[in-house]
Amino acid sequence: MNVQFKKGVLELCVLVLLDKKDRYGYELVQKISDQIEISEGSVYPLLRRLTKEEYFTTYLKESTEGPSRKYYQLTDKGRDYLYELIDEWNEFSRGVNQLIKEGVNNVKE
Repeated sequence: MNVQFKKGVLELCVLVLLDKKDRYGYELVQKISDQIEISEGSVYPLLRRLTKEEYFTTYLKESTEGPSRKYYQLTDKGRDYLYELIDEWNEFSRGVNQLIKEGVNNVKE
């Protein structure tokens, strides 16, 4: 898949996953990788930036499998931002899907 496509939706994917429950970095990477091929290195700079912008808070939690893990928790500001992004994504994807439907023969709906 096009790298620019992935970069654009990675932020949305991270926010969506954190809306459900707190997660640590590698867990986010694995969950996203189940659906989209990404590199582990693309998620951590995004987590740092979104934490700096106060969309997440972090805390350490003991792990049974080694050192403590840093968990990310969505803030109210982050949740508001998530809902803005979802609205933008839905509008954007509707437009793109409409253009594909109009412009390409034999596209399944």
